[in-house]
Amino acid sequence: MGILSAITFIPLIGAIIILFFPKGKDNWVRISSAVFSGISFILSIWLYFNFNKATTDLQFVEKFSWIPSFGVTYFLGVDGLSIPLIVLTGLLSFISIIYSFNIKERVKEYFFFFLLLEVGMMGVFVALDFFLFYVFWEIMLVPMYFLIGIWGGPRKEYAAIKFFLYTLFGSVFMLLAILALYFTSQPHTFNMIELAVNQPFSRIFQQIVFIAFFVGFAIKVPVFPFHTWLPDAHVEAPTAVSVILAGVLLKMGIYGIMRVNFQILPEAAVWFALPLAILAAINIVYGAFVAMAQQDLKKMIAYSSVNHMGYCLLGLASLTAIGFNGAVLQMFNHGIITGALFLLIGVIYERAHTRDLNAFGGLGVKLPIYTGLITVATMASLGLPGLAGFISEFLCFLGAFSVFKVITIISIIGILVTAGYLLLMIQKVFLGPLNEKWKGLSDMNPRELVSVVPLIVIMIILGVLPHLILNLSDTKLLQMANLFSK
Repeated sequence: MGILSAITFIPLIGAIIILFFPKGKDNWVRISSAVFSGISFILSIWLYFNFNKATTDLQFVEKFSWIPSFGVTYFLGVDGLSIPLIVLTGLLSFISIIYSFNIKERVKEYFFFFLLLEVGMMGVFVALDFFLFYVFWEIMLVPMYFLIGIWGGPRKEYAAIKFFLYTLFGSVFMLLAILALYFTSQPHTFNMIELAVNQPFSRIFQQIVFIAFFVGFAIKVPVFPFHTWLPDAHVEAPTAVSVILAGVLLKMGIYGIMRVNFQILPEAAVWFALPLAILAAINIVYGAFVAMAQQDLKKMIAYSSVNHMGYCLLGLASLTAIGFNGAVLQMFNHGIITGALFLLIGVIYERAHTRDLNAFGGLGVKLPIYTGLITVATMASLGLPGLAGFISEFLCFLGAFSVFKVITIISIIGILVTAGYLLLMIQKVFLGPLNEKWKGLSDMNPRELVSVVPLIVIMIILGVLPHLILNLSDTKLLQMANLFSK
């Protein structure tokens, strides 16, 4: 088994094994799930350190004929675009499983679905055959539906069905686009790399297929107006599932646009750059203002994801190496920052059983460790220099300003509004006199600290040393940018 197959399918082995554990052995299930997810994460770290940053070539390639009569191959490989997302997926999956040790109901099913979800997510980032890519994309959909629908909040069924239908709607367009590429290419192939290198497609064909792919990926990002599933899914999902939703699933949309739309359909990408920039500005400004209007802490962070993913779109729309680097770094940073924020909101919800912004007050005195950690994560989210969020947002704006000056200036409103609602949240929840109702609250326990502290440390490290991620992707993204400078 190659390294990429191991990273992808070891969680599946774990998922199958835990099904055979005797009833009532919940701790066996929890520990085994963490071990198998942890092995996948350790292998992704090995991949990080053994990845050759100086080349644009695919690395750790695994390829053999799978369904030869239809030209389907089992084709896995990584480059500078996918490596950061594989590491992010491994890290957040492992941390989320550790945090999920507090799950008490239907433990075996929960961890089975969680490990299966990790298989689908990893597969999307390593698959380079469209057939395989689509299989992994759909695999991810089913466990997420059950994780929200069974272990979610009061409106869990509604949120799960809405998530499923939105994603399935996008998947139909994606499938049609894949079939169009397959039957138009000569010889017929699902190979993404061959389709990117040999582009026998007319401009009008590229534009039609670009739109079909974009709908599928835009729902995942989510791009306005396809975003309405996100707040419902986040609010109703269990805390660890919200982390995966924001930290990994949204990134699949941006990754898909960069891997498919930009590399296989470059003429259409140039033609759609301006509409993409406009949608990015709407995401940034609209997402920030709607987040500011929320009283539910989880819904606020959910809408902030709409805002922050807009920065990625703006970087992409620039079609520049700087913008692309900003988008990839923002994907990683957003996963770390928002993942930490959802975990921290879950911590307070488990104690207070409310997420109402106005229900708290003065918690900084009672919960000093919790307050310190959430303050760092909040400052990173609003883009404070020295923390991870600043560098990536700056690069996205820097890349976009050279191409779309007015749109970039309008988008900066989003930064100001983001700072406003996040600082207001800190003031309402943690400052002022302590609300006596919460005088019995306890600070964070070891399980919660083990889940959150690594993410806080990474925020600080990447705020000072962003090249730890940028160096992985820079060579590949420079090659991509050259497609559009000809």
